[in-house]
Amino acid sequence: MKILLDTSILVAAMVEAHPFHEQGLIWLKRVTNGADEGVIAAHSLAELYSILTTLPVQPRISPDEARRLIQHNVIQKFDVITLTSQDYTEVIELLAEIGIIGGATYDALILRAAAIAKVDLVVTLNERDFRRVYPDLADKIVAP
Repeated sequence: MKILLDTSILVAAMVEAHPFHEQGLIWLKRVTNGADEGVIAAHSLAELYSILTTLPVQPRISPDEARRLIQHNVIQKFDVITLTSQDYTEVIELLAEIGIIGGATYDALILRAAAIAKVDLVVTLNERDFRRVYPDLADKIVAP
């Protein structure tokens, strides 16, 4: 099965103190063990780095440790899907059409990557928001 893991799932999987660590880790292991094919939006790489390096956990995750976590768990194991300028334009048009504003824009970009990759599932901790911003994939969006 081809699955896209949202940033929220990857953070949960990589941070033991996260309340959804076990649920996220199950999904990450499905990809790292080769049971499923993993996909990630290129945008999520930067988002993941940003979150990992600013989480209020002790000890803090250093920039180099965040880079290593991302390299080992994501870049080496997932297909990274990039968007074109046309994809960005179409996402903005969709969002304007359905009245979505603000930070949900980034969720829609992640879902555009999922649509391009033709994934079977999108796994996120933001299931409700994801369904709202990209209705065409609503039936493929699941929470752990």
